[in-house]
Amino acid sequence: MKIILASSSPRRRELLKLIGLEPEIIVPAVEEELKPAESKEDFIKRVCLEKGRFVYKEEFYNVPVVSSDTIVCINDTILGKPAHRQAAFNMLKTLSGKKHEVITGLSILYKGENYFDSAVTQVYFTALSGAEIDFYLDKKEYADKAGAYGIQGKASVFVERIEGCYFNVMGFPLSLFYKMLKKIGLEIYS
Repeated sequence: MKIILASSSPRRRELLKLIGLEPEIIVPAVEEELKPAESKEDFIKRVCLEKGRFVYKEEFYNVPVVSSDTIVCINDTILGKPAHRQAAFNMLKTLSGKKHEVITGLSILYKGENYFDSAVTQVYFTALSGAEIDFYLDKKEYADKAGAYGIQGKASVFVERIEGCYFNVMGFPLSLFYKMLKKIGLEIYS
């Protein structure tokens, strides 16, 4: 099945390959800034839809255009991608010993219709010392990751448990994607 992935994320491409898809990658040029008074739900939906619309063209009418965006939230505060090491340190210190949410919006543009849904996973972090955070940051895995960590990397040791989809925390909820495709009438395994 041919699909277009409107994303620069190597993790999303890797996850789609895991289920047998080889997406064509088209990177959308979309600002991911929170607007004043915008809720986390509105933010994730807006950014996700903007990414898909940026890539969607008449030539892709019969090809699903998939876009996605992931945010990390704690106490209704969105932790985006850290701009620098100190921002990453502050984010991880905020997450230390606490529960937070990872929310991924998922959009599929197909035959003139736009389908959207989102997945939420609760992530519980162990308490972290400053030295542990610095050691992790030295590995530079925090760059370009919401909340300054990737569950699939060295930060996996910080995660005590999760409630929800593991792949959502990686940035692409595979089960939700599969359900959405089936609802649209598209089959991966046909």
